[in-house]
Amino acid sequence: MYDNGQVFQPEILDISSTDILKRFQTSITNLACISLASGYVTKPAIPHIILNSFKNLAAVTFDTDYSFKQADKLKEAAKNAVHAAPVASGAPVKAAAKVEEKPKEEEPADVDMGGLFGDDY
Repeated sequence: MYDNGQVFQPEILDISSTDILKRFQTSITNLACISLASGYVTKPAIPHIILNSFKNLAAVTFDTDYSFKQADKLKEAAKNAVHAAPVASGAPVKAAAKVEEKPKEEEPADVDMGGLFGDDY
């Protein structure tokens, strides 16, 4: 094809509907990513914003007394996953080793900063 002084090869012009759909989906994904990064709400980012909000609420329920029905299901699944993991792997369950705490060494209270703040007189 010849257009405005340029010759286009047939391979360039051979565009299928799946190619167009793939590029459109990539553009929508990029738009959602930019929206999430900038904090500007767009239609493609709304499902991600809602899901992230749910994840944050569920995370709060793990550390507090607040709970709701969906979070209870997540807590139960997490509890079952923790208990089922050693059995599913086939490895024998070992007792936790006793950890001895070493006394911490105290650092000197007066540290020379080498004139960093201009206090060398």
